[in-house]
Amino acid sequence: MTATAVRDRLLTAHAPVFEAALACADHVVATWDGPTTIDRAAVAAPYERRLRATGLLELLLDSFVDAVATAGESPAAAPVPSAPYAVVTAEGVVLRLSVDDGRFVGRLRAFDRDPYRRGPPLPEALSVERRGASKSDG
Repeated sequence: MTATAVRDRLLTAHAPVFEAALACADHVVATWDGPTTIDRAAVAAPYERRLRATGLLELLLDSFVDAVATAGESPAAAPVPSAPYAVVTAEGVVLRLSVDDGRFVGRLRAFDRDPYRRGPPLPEALSVERRGASKSDG
């Protein structure tokens, strides 16, 4: 299965979850003094708190697992909504899922940097890549 197929599945079957996660980013930006900030502490920690409070971090990971599993891949371990499977950064959310011959890495870019500001909407905000796979990464 290609990374493109995983991304397509996320955008078709799970778009509301990813849209809700981006809405959490809007909530974080609304707490700033303007549309940008140079304070990393005003980005990552508040975004993670909001995602956890709404249950979205777990839903994002569940959606990622579904997208990978839909094409027949199985996780090498049972993922949980914390590192290394789901990590919130100052740019957004990184989702990782190991499979037999590599791993999939998804990124939801909720914020851009220098200075920090709200990132792009879907579908541009979402990327997926396959690492360490012997077959096409698509």
